[in-house]
Amino acid sequence: MPPSGFVPLLQSPEEWARSLILPAVTLGAGIGSGLARVVQASLEDVLHQDYVRTARAKGLPARGVVWHHALRNALIPVVTVLGIQAGFFIGGAVITEAVFALPGMGSALWRAILTRDYLVVQSIVLVSIAGFVIINLCTDVLYGWLDPRIRYR
Repeated sequence: MPPSGFVPLLQSPEEWARSLILPAVTLGAGIGSGLARVVQASLEDVLHQDYVRTARAKGLPARGVVWHHALRNALIPVVTVLGIQAGFFIGGAVITEAVFALPGMGSALWRAILTRDYLVVQSIVLVSIAGFVIINLCTDVLYGWLDPRIRYR
C-alpha cells in the first residue's frame, strides 16, 4: 500500500486498488465516525417510541423490530446529516488528493489556483456546486421514500 502516488487502473488493477485504500480511509473516517453517532442517537430515540414497544409486545424478534420498524424512521436524520456532510466531503477531497497525489478535480483545482487559471477554478467550483445541489435533491427524494407522510406538491 503506497503512502502516496497513484497507479493507473490499466497498468495494474491490484496496485490501483491498493493506492486508493489510504485516501478512502482518510475521507471516510471523519464522516463515518460522526455518522455512527447520529445513527446511534437516532435509533435510541426511535426504539423508545410506542409503535416499537407494541411490535415487541406482539412477540416479534428484536432483529425484525429494528430492521422493519425502527431503522426506517431512524434513517431520516441520518439522510439529513449525509446531505450536509457532502459539502465537507467535496472540500476534503481537494486536500486528500493533494496529500496523496491523486488525479482528480481537487488536484486540478489546486493547480488552477496556483497558476491563477480563473476559468478552470470557476468551472470546478460550478461543477462542485451542481453536485452538492443534486445531492440535496436526492436527500429530499429520500425523505419521501423513507417516510410516506412526507409528500411534496
